[in-house]
Amino acid sequence: MESDRINGVVLPGDILGVVTDNVKLRFGPGIRREGEQILATKSGLLRHRSPVTYWIDNNQRRYVPVVDEVVIGIVTGKPSADVYRVDIGASMPASLSYLNFEGATKKNRPAVKVGDTIFGQLTVASKDMEPEMTCVTVAGKANGMGVLEGGLMFQCSLGLCRKLLVADSPILAAYGKRFRFESTIGMNGRVWIKSPSASQTIALCNSLDACSLMGPEQIESAVAQLDKIIHD
Repeated sequence: MESDRINGVVLPGDILGVVTDNVKLRFGPGIRREGEQILATKSGLLRHRSPVTYWIDNNQRRYVPVVDEVVIGIVTGKPSADVYRVDIGASMPASLSYLNFEGATKKNRPAVKVGDTIFGQLTVASKDMEPEMTCVTVAGKANGMGVLEGGLMFQCSLGLCRKLLVADSPILAAYGKRFRFESTIGMNGRVWIKSPSASQTIALCNSLDACSLMGPEQIESAVAQLDKIIHD
């Protein structure tokens, strides 16, 4: 991979590098391998996370499922006694087995109903197959996954979700200094927020959604303005 292109603008069809036998690379959204070439499939900024992960960052809203990504979905149906159908914002809904919840057995089924908001992880993602998700880790623990109770979910760009998921996210840090709230972020462009009051939750969702194209100073200003509106 050409290091001088990191954080630079790339366009669909750009050749980003060539595959070498002694280096195993991991590609995220917007990058694919064709023969020995590494190509960009969408426009945006080329990003790199050490040691070998590369992806293209942009403000796309359409989600393409990727294995191991965490997503937020809405239960839309139950086509059989054993499987839930979950809308994750992709071209096809994901399937979720009732056994993929912590402590679930044939006699102890999870209390999941149509309309519930679910936080889980994709285990199968292919253009030729229906996505599958789970709400437990390989150790059988929920680790925060499952039904999200209360709160409010809103949809935003995939780029904003990645900014919020960065360790010590400056956006969440700025809001966390002034407000008490819980947040869950899915890689599929969905964010769930829960705070002490419904009005504050709605205000936080609207304000966070507007942060996607803001710089650090603009974010601080927006947070201060929201704090003044809520607490005055």
